[in-house]
Amino acid sequence: MPNLIPILAPVLLTAGLGYLWARSGRAFETEFVTRIATYVGVPALAFSALTEVRLSADVLLRTVGLALAAVVLFALVGAAALKLLRQPVRPMLPSLVLPNTGNMGLPIVFFAFGDEGLALAIAFTVVIMMLHHTLGAALASGRMHPATIARQPVIYALAAALGFVLTGTAVPPFLANWTALLGGLTIPLMLLALGVSLAKLTVANLPGSAALGVVRVGAGFVVGLGLATAIDLPPLAAGVLIIQCSMPTAVFSYLYAARYGGPAVQVAGVVVLSTLISFVSLPLILPFVLSLAG
Repeated sequence: MPNLIPILAPVLLTAGLGYLWARSGRAFETEFVTRIATYVGVPALAFSALTEVRLSADVLLRTVGLALAAVVLFALVGAAALKLLRQPVRPMLPSLVLPNTGNMGLPIVFFAFGDEGLALAIAFTVVIMMLHHTLGAALASGRMHPATIARQPVIYALAAALGFVLTGTAVPPFLANWTALLGGLTIPLMLLALGVSLAKLTVANLPGSAALGVVRVGAGFVVGLGLATAIDLPPLAAGVLIIQCSMPTAVFSYLYAARYGGPAVQVAGVVVLSTLISFVSLPLILPFVLSLAG
């Protein structure tokens, strides 16, 4: 347990600060902060981490492929669980398919595995973020808008980083410093926003939300472990994959459900309870993945 405190304490304390801030009644523009993190912070963090660690193109492509494979498996398990629990499949499916790899996954991976793990986690998160704004929005609204992919700045940051990595070109110092500076605000802002969101969301249908929360976290762990074992991932990469797959439901699922008139209250319940479940599951999952990495 003492080894887990440096990993979990910064995450819980920062999210808790956001929670207390919201409960005190002070203003916090969640949508503004989320947009800053999504459109400025995450692209800068992605560029900075990927160019600093210098992952190979093969590793990046493998991580992207694993993220897509995980989402497909999440969708199969999630659809089955929703049918079993007699919940509407299409509008509720994003809450089980798209985990919170950003607000929670990135800081946990960073504190557990450092910069190299963070770079892998970012590549995984890029895929999930793109799917939030395409697949997640399509399931919530009932219609697909492919053009939204072109409006995601993180895609261009990833492409630029790949350009430097594949050509072996050194990143100009001003660009490296600028993206590192902007990227540094991302994880704290996302954790604060997570805490604020948890303070504002309410839980409906406690048994159903709890069951879906267990499915999100439990099935995520099983899928992550299964994929890591099936292709014999290196220990660090396996640990990152398992952590990212085991994350709770993302707040984006609630935001899109609310925007398009979906079951927002039910999704909010899954967000809250899956997050609480992850606070219990992470002290069990982290020792396992840390033992894999030696």
